[in-house]
Amino acid sequence: MPRSITRLLIAGLLVAAPAVAQQTPADAPMTLQAVLDQARANSQQFRAAQLASNLAAEDKKQARAALLPAVSGFSQYIYTQPNGTPSGVWVPNDGPRVYAMWLNVHGDVFSLQKWSEYRSAAAAEAVARAKADVASRGLVATIVQNYYGLVAAQRKLANAQQGLREAQQFLDITQKQESGGEVAHSDVIKAQIQVSQRTRDAQETELALLKSRLGLSVLVFPDFRDTFSVVDDLQAMAPLLPLTDLKATAATSSPDLRAAEASVQQETLGVGVARGGVLPSVSFDYWYGINANEFATHSAPSLEFPNGVNLLGSVAQVSLNVPLWSWGAAQSKLKQAQLRVQAAKSDLTLAQRQLQANISTFHREAEIARDQVASLRESLDLSTESLRLTLLRYQAGEVSVLEVVDAQTTLIQARNAYDDGLVRYRVALAALQTLTGTLQP
Repeated sequence: MPRSITRLLIAGLLVAAPAVAQQTPADAPMTLQAVLDQARANSQQFRAAQLASNLAAEDKKQARAALLPAVSGFSQYIYTQPNGTPSGVWVPNDGPRVYAMWLNVHGDVFSLQKWSEYRSAAAAEAVARAKADVASRGLVATIVQNYYGLVAAQRKLANAQQGLREAQQFLDITQKQESGGEVAHSDVIKAQIQVSQRTRDAQETELALLKSRLGLSVLVFPDFRDTFSVVDDLQAMAPLLPLTDLKATAATSSPDLRAAEASVQQETLGVGVARGGVLPSVSFDYWYGINANEFATHSAPSLEFPNGVNLLGSVAQVSLNVPLWSWGAAQSKLKQAQLRVQAAKSDLTLAQRQLQANISTFHREAEIARDQVASLRESLDLSTESLRLTLLRYQAGEVSVLEVVDAQTTLIQARNAYDDGLVRYRVALAALQTLTGTLQP
């Protein structure tokens, strides 16, 4: 009997284990990488950019196919009303019945326009891929800001709750001091006011935390969620690379520069497309099949041809197309293409300057934020010690209640300032990594 009970318990645990294993990851805090992966899978803007990249890839395939010979089939039957003549009522027809069935091979021997269109489509694909990468980096920047905004909101709620506990402890101290006749009732009233204010502050920070969580949830999850949490890794401060190294990395791997450079290449190839419209092109056609008055590969015997004639055969043709006059339309298209190249080059130089300026700005901000973290930490420690000493002096009757309240307020501000400093450094560092293309979604 005991063995049977033991087996039942083990079986029950095995059955329940998968359910527990499934619930644990959902309740566990999400890391930044997990949030980025989830957001990339559900971001509508990133999907749109990826769709544009896929469409550009298909355009490239179609442009490449236009350079290769194409095979098509053709079948036709023409009936003409007889009138006693070989052609029938309609003179252009070869007879009352005409059967046509053949295969046609068509290709371009020389067409600068189509070749330029293929290269332009390839450049357009590179542009679309780069823009998809830009959209991905933009998503990363947004997620990082919202992620650490949520982390800061979690910390500020903890700070507000800690401040409320400290205010309640001080209220308890004033009440005990009043009962001992050491302080006036006004001190108790001031402490009660402080507790009420800290309660309202906690409620406001709780609302701010909910807003931050929902703001991140909209970007990350495909459904409505407001109960998840994120990992607080603000204390793990990543190193800041030198400015020269960041600029060198950005010059080779920045998605914004790649998009601008690909746009210049695309517009430059567009000049070739426009120029191809004013140059000659050579094409060829080859047909194989039948085009006769009877549906057969060999005609029936006749007086003129006792053994009949072969109706199945081939035809070849080479065509030269020379544009001669288009009322200036081709030249206008060429001028348009040249103007687009100039505009794309201007955009490229602007992107280069803007990238260098952004890197310098965010690097300096990250430097300042990194250097201020130590000072903010020191201020936090000093504020904590100041509140402790002020409470001891108050209990000794050396300071007023206002000094205690001021020390409590200063400590709360120091806590929030320290957390904001950590967030500022992480956001500036993430912005640098996004600009240089080193922060992967």
